[in-house]
Order: sequence, then structure tokens, then C-alpha cells
Amino acid sequence: MTTKKSKPLRDRIANALSGDNSSGLDADIIRELAALLDETGLTEIEIESGGARIRVARGGSTVAAPMAGPAQAPAAAPQVAPPEPAVRNGTIVTSPMVGTIYLAPQPGAPPFVKVGDAVTDGTLCIIEAMKTMNPVPAPVAGHVAEIFVRDGQPVEFGEPLMRIE
Repeated sequence: MTTKKSKPLRDRIANALSGDNSSGLDADIIRELAALLDETGLTEIEIESGGARIRVARGGSTVAAPMAGPAQAPAAAPQVAPPEPAVRNGTIVTSPMVGTIYLAPQPGAPPFVKVGDAVTDGTLCIIEAMKTMNPVPAPVAGHVAEIFVRDGQPVEFGEPLMRIE
């Protein structure tokens, strides 16, 4: 990351949160935090100090700047109902933890399951967390209808992995 100021990022953020306007909460701080998200694979960074908060998140979330006083209500925007997702039968298997998902027992090996495979019990995939391989068992018997993740992808707690019908 390149900075236009000589102070490290954490010092500039601390100064901005404490109200020191000499460093200011400029766009460069936001850009550096966004770059930090990309470098680390995180989806959100939030820093709070003395009632002021900076939050940078991926995926269409907003970026919040320090709050100087009481928040004012935003102007009323027309409410548009989100389209209803298609109702799908089956059980969604979600990630029990944060980690990296592997769909096969080792590189180059066939996957544990593929779309269309019948499952009763046993391992659907494994999630590596802190250098520990954790099997994810099938919660119900059925057929694998969809796989929502790819091998080696980082996953978060509660993220949908597969759908079993």
C-alpha cells in the first residue's frame, strides 16, 4: 500500500477517530482499508474509538465515517421490494466455522460428492481452520442438488455450502 502521508495507517486512523483534523479522514484511509480487505481476504473491517466509527465492508455495504453529532435521518427513498428468491426444496448445508473449504480429501483426488450424488451420512467436504481439517457431515439423507462453493474457497460461519434434496 502506498500512502501520501508519512504516518502509518493505524496512526492516521487513530487521529481521525480522536477528532484530530490535521490528518483528516481522507479518501486515502478508506482506500487503504479497502486494500487491506483484499490482502487479508476479510469481508469487513470496523474500527471504533470514543463514539466514532470507521467501517469498510465488501459486497455492496456502506462505508461509515466518524459521527460528529446526532445522526440525521436520511431522506426518504422509495421502497422497492427485493425480488423473492425462488423457493427451493431441500436442506441447505451451511458452514459450521470460518476457514477454507476443500471438496476433495486431497489435491487431485475425486471430490467427496458431486451434484446428483446420493448421500446418507458421511463427509460432504472438509473445512480447514487453524491448520485443522474439520469434516462437514451430511445432515440429512438425499441427493446433492447444488454446490454453492468451489474447492479452496474461503468460507464464513453460516455461509451456504450445498443443498441436499
